[in-house]
Amino acid sequence: MEPVEINAGTWYLRALRADERITDVPALSDIGVDDPAAYVAAADAGWAAETGYVWAICIPTTGELIALIGVATDADRGQLWGRARTGYDEALAVAIGPVTRFAEGALGLVVTEPIADGIR
Repeated sequence: MEPVEINAGTWYLRALRADERITDVPALSDIGVDDPAAYVAAADAGWAAETGYVWAICIPTTGELIALIGVATDADRGQLWGRARTGYDEALAVAIGPVTRFAEGALGLVVTEPIADGIR
């Protein structure tokens, strides 16, 4: 599956990037990702294999990553996880609803647990 962009009102969600146009590497380091370039590659592979789904929650005017949200899959269940940069907890909270609807509607997953803090 190709990554799906989601409009979450004030914020927009997109695939992670680390290329000549946009790089999320500094922001990923800021929220605790040890090897950001490898993390971006792994997130891309998860989308392609349909085994995991990760979005950058971004400021619409700049495209800057301010939080991560993802869905970890286990059979027909999905566990939401995420982490925000300092001062952007609200952006993560706003993204929960749209990502849950995507996981349930488009992926057919059952999402029942609250979001787990962390990075997967």
